[in-house]
Amino acid sequence: MGTIKRILVTGGAGFLGSHLCERLVGEGHDVICVDNFFTSQKANVSHLLSKPNFELIRHDIVHPLFLEVDEIYNLACPAAPGHYQYNPIKTMKTSVIGSINLLGMARRCNAKIFQASTSEVYGDPEVHPQPESYRGCVNPIGIRACYDEGKRAAETLFMDYHRMNKLRIRICRIFNTYGPRMHPFDGRVVSNFIRQALSNTDITIYGDGSQTRSFCYRDDLVEGFIRLMNAPDEVVFPVNMGNPGEYTIKELAEMIIELTGSKSKLVYKPLPADDPTRRRPDITLAKKHLSWEPKIPLREGLSKTIAWFKSIDPEQFRPPTPNY
Repeated sequence: MGTIKRILVTGGAGFLGSHLCERLVGEGHDVICVDNFFTSQKANVSHLLSKPNFELIRHDIVHPLFLEVDEIYNLACPAAPGHYQYNPIKTMKTSVIGSINLLGMARRCNAKIFQASTSEVYGDPEVHPQPESYRGCVNPIGIRACYDEGKRAAETLFMDYHRMNKLRIRICRIFNTYGPRMHPFDGRVVSNFIRQALSNTDITIYGDGSQTRSFCYRDDLVEGFIRLMNAPDEVVFPVNMGNPGEYTIKELAEMIIELTGSKSKLVYKPLPADDPTRRRPDITLAKKHLSWEPKIPLREGLSKTIAWFKSIDPEQFRPPTPNY
């Protein structure tokens, strides 16, 4: 065991945050989980509450928070379109004011700080696959802008705090991720399709299903988070993390129907505004600087995720917004 660190994880009771907390607690670190429980579940971290090195705080990072920590992982922000569009002004505040509050804490504590950014900073990309050098094609006044531009602004703040205050920062651009503990009503394509398939209801595809996504299993991503946080301080540039395997939305739906043995049929609805047509990460930097790349194939990851969905009662999960 190396040095025990005091680590803050904001959004720590969410899908990815809870797995990160679990991993860090298991490594022996003192972990403080902060969450406002807008889209997350206390049940995600209930098994950690008895651990002496885990603490849970209900708090919204839009408001100042004063803690003494060595590292900060900022995962706080609704990430599904229906959730972040429910209150777009609050979404922007979470990314911008929340980042300012946490960066101020990191500066005061001389802590290393990690920003969970997103592939949405690339918008509907004109370059494929997307390298970190690509500046994106984002609609700044569209219905997705509260999230896309909020995350872009957060990256700006992180870089400026680094340049002005020598803050030790890490920026991870996350591509589509899935796995156990996804909220059944988060509105993301994997959870929607699995929930619909298991209930033998029609699977809803927006557009013609030809748009592509790359799906990374949650364990692979959490491993990438920790490798990035522990990387040399020279790694201050944004790093893509995702699985470069590219699938159409229709292929995903057909695979889920096959794996669940569902009788569901595919139905098609209009594509939402500004929905990206292609999405695939160039992970050259992650391979070079972190020796990281995903290990779990989509079929294997989906099987594990479906097994988890079968083990839960969706009625026990409160839909965070009226959109689902």
